[in-house]
Amino acid sequence: MLVVNRFRAGQTESIRAQLQQAHLALSQCSGYEDGYLGRNLDEPELWVLTTKWRDVGSYRRALSSYDVKLHVVPILSQAIDEPSAYEIVGDEPLNVQLPRDLG
Repeated sequence: MLVVNRFRAGQTESIRAQLQQAHLALSQCSGYEDGYLGRNLDEPELWVLTTKWRDVGSYRRALSSYDVKLHVVPILSQAIDEPSAYEIVGDEPLNVQLPRDLG
């Protein structure tokens, strides 16, 4: 699964350091596969932290680890409020979302 967190920040070096530290903490967690920190070319105050995980459970367990709570959760609270979890599309069936009244 992919997790895409976007941030809007004016302090370039501050956000960069915080996101690099967050990425490092996430990369130490079981189930982490890959990740990148990026900055938008047209709007330099727009940043993205993208991580790839073995499965949704791995990501959720990572969020509950002490180091992630210490170094990642504070910066994630500053992310743009939008859905961030994506399934990787391949040949297998896609995830099916339950209707809101059933879920």
